Amino acid sequence: MWSPSSLFHRTFVIFVLNFLLLISIDESDGKLMKNKYRPFNNSISAVFVFGDSTVDSGNNNYVNTPFKGNFPPYGKDFAGRIPTGRFSDGRLVSDFISSYVGIKEYVPPYLDPKLSVEELMSGVCFASAGSGFDPLTSQLSGVISLQKQLEYFKEYKRKLEVAIGKEKAQNVISKAAFLISAGTNDFVLNYFGTPFRRETYNITGYQQFMLQNAQQFIQGLREEGAGLIALVGLPPIGCLPIVITFTSGDALSWRPCSGSLSSVALDYNRKLEKILTAINNPSSPIIYADIYYPLTEVIRKPSKFGFENVNSGCCGSGLVETTFMCNPRSAVCDNPSTYVFFDSVHPTEATYSYLFKALRPVIDRIIKDYHL
Repeated sequence: MWSPSSLFHRTFVIFVLNFLLLISIDESDGKLMKNKYRPFNNSISAVFVFGDSTVDSGNNNYVNTPFKGNFPPYGKDFAGRIPTGRFSDGRLVSDFISSYVGIKEYVPPYLDPKLSVEELMSGVCFASAGSGFDPLTSQLSGVISLQKQLEYFKEYKRKLEVAIGKEKAQNVISKAAFLISAGTNDFVLNYFGTPFRRETYNITGYQQFMLQNAQQFIQGLREEGAGLIALVGLPPIGCLPIVITFTSGDALSWRPCSGSLSSVALDYNRKLEKILTAINNPSSPIIYADIYYPLTEVIRKPSKFGFENVNSGCCGSGLVETTFMCNPRSAVCDNPSTYVFFDSVHPTEATYSYLFKALRPVIDRIIKDYHL
């Protein structure tokens, strides 16, 4: 049975600490795009995104951190083959969702100084790769914490009120959909990757600490007028290629998922779903979005979903490369759509598309039932 003192701990801590050393040196109001794929009309006004690299559309481009994805081969399958700062070869789940509900094709980063008022009105992304619910996680990565993302949202509200008036701004926000995707970095990079939090918390205590921070973040959004909130659970973190590399006894030839690590994520998800159910209310509904089981299913039966490689990334060796280690000099697989992961941490556009389709019944129910 894997334990915090096993091979993963010893080798991954060394890896992370070395990595951290590198770190140190009007008419448009309320109108929606036409979308032939949308199953029925909805009144969602905008999409706002918070979290980590799974939904960061480029905010880290404007942050002094090595956690960036604004260079090739990232973006190789994005429109125009542009590396936007998304940690994938193409679109993210948040982009697929925004397009599907008829808002816009891509959710832009809030820190982009060139955003128009129209772009701001229809929603932006505040997420930052390397971030998490634990404030220490973003400090380790030198990125935008969830708490700072909330502050940016408050700043965004003030900008919108100046541009279109307070009443219209409040209407946009109250009818918007808020998507939060965070937590993986807290466990993989922070808790299991460094000794700091383990000095204070056992795994159960840390899960509770995380859940409290998630609740506080949701409450902060509610206080700012948020209506519909969707919070994405953790993936099977033991199946991330970089985690497999540091937990397998022979990472080059035998690459099974770490069941013990994934069970930590599953336990956290169950607790998270229970809490979200308890704090749900009609005026500000909260939806739990499960990606654990869909991703587990595709990893177990890849050929069923058109994938061939599930335990290494498309970039470089696929074993450890991510962020600046996946760069223009890296070798890249011929067909990323056959890979579940683009680098050793982040999914390909094909995987994000699959996860979006898995979440689509939930999205349809939200549009149909809540009538925002």
